[in-house]
Amino acid sequence: MDKKVKIENNKVNNNIDKTATKENNGSISQSVIRQGLTIVVMIFATLLIVSIALIFVVSKKIESMSGADAQIKLSAQGGFSCEYSEAQKLYPYGDGVIKVTSERIAYLNLSGSEIFSQSISYQNPQCVTFGEYVAVFDRDGYSFTVLDKDGVWYSKPTSNPVKAVQMSDNGFIAVISGSDESYGEVSIYDRSGSQIAVWTSYNSGFPVCCAFNSDSSLFAVSTINTSGAVIVPFVRVFSITKTNKDYEVNDNAVYTTDDNVIFASICYVGNKLCCFSSNALYEVKDNNLSRMNFDFSAIGYVKEVGNNLFITYSDGVSQLNKLAIINSSDSVIYNSNVGANIICVAQGEGYYAINVDRRVFVYNTSGVITNDYSVDEDIIRMNFLSGNKLCIVSTGGVHTIN
Repeated sequence: MDKKVKIENNKVNNNIDKTATKENNGSISQSVIRQGLTIVVMIFATLLIVSIALIFVVSKKIESMSGADAQIKLSAQGGFSCEYSEAQKLYPYGDGVIKVTSERIAYLNLSGSEIFSQSISYQNPQCVTFGEYVAVFDRDGYSFTVLDKDGVWYSKPTSNPVKAVQMSDNGFIAVISGSDESYGEVSIYDRSGSQIAVWTSYNSGFPVCCAFNSDSSLFAVSTINTSGAVIVPFVRVFSITKTNKDYEVNDNAVYTTDDNVIFASICYVGNKLCCFSSNALYEVKDNNLSRMNFDFSAIGYVKEVGNNLFITYSDGVSQLNKLAIINSSDSVIYNSNVGANIICVAQGEGYYAINVDRRVFVYNTSGVITNDYSVDEDIIRMNFLSGNKLCIVSTGGVHTIN
């Protein structure tokens, strides 16, 4: 009987254990379910918050991009139409355009009406705009003319054939000329057209380009000497000082580098002198001309806007063109592909425009695209007019876009 009782007691205990196990299993299952539901609810809430945030950001982005990537029919914009042969003679400037032929220089408004003109006789006239000023010269000829939107300042003959010109913010002009007796010469004229200095290159090589600093107190000339076994670049800097009666121009510094390069473009960013070879940027630092650590395989255009350098370049043949923006601290603040074929670029006060593949991108100095247009005509050249209105000369005429 004791054994039987023991067996029966074991059965009862087993049943109790099984019942307890079932109850425990049920309790665990409900707890797991509650935890799972809590996690799902938290994930859903998180996704909902992220979605709302993304919708807000995207809506703001769409709002900020409104009008971007606009399709522009140039013939419907302000300006005037003309034949392609006439459009090639037009240069956006001031509040209109400068028209240059071998016989005349004329300033036209945006309706095509002439404001003033000047007779010339140039075999190969070239027009270059410099902010508020315009210089027209006869390439390989013997004369140049300076004007602004109020009229012609002066026309000057030269004793040697003109190769290039450069102007300053104060209206000084530098004329690079060839010479049979030297490598070439550079003449500097003040606002009135008086010649204040002539530098003749006997040892430094051929003058290639030149630049003034912002207050016209410094003037730099890039030269290239090919008389030796290798090409040797020189950059000569002159100081310009105002005296009681005139200006004094004196030697200030001479820079060179061991690199076998040609500085085809130079500019001042403030008082910092920047020199560009075909694939690199050099700067004068600590009284030395040093190459900066930037990778430019093939430099196209260089413009200075608001103390920032806008540089177009490519990584080689058949590669997309890129735009890099370097600030005054030598930091790259923008670097991106822009397209296959760059036609022209322009800079205004605080803005930069580039025409590439029938598109026009307008940037501010920080590298932010403020406008993006798709145009229906091939562009010949463009420039910012007064008030930073962009004026485009296309194959069909002169047009402005905002």
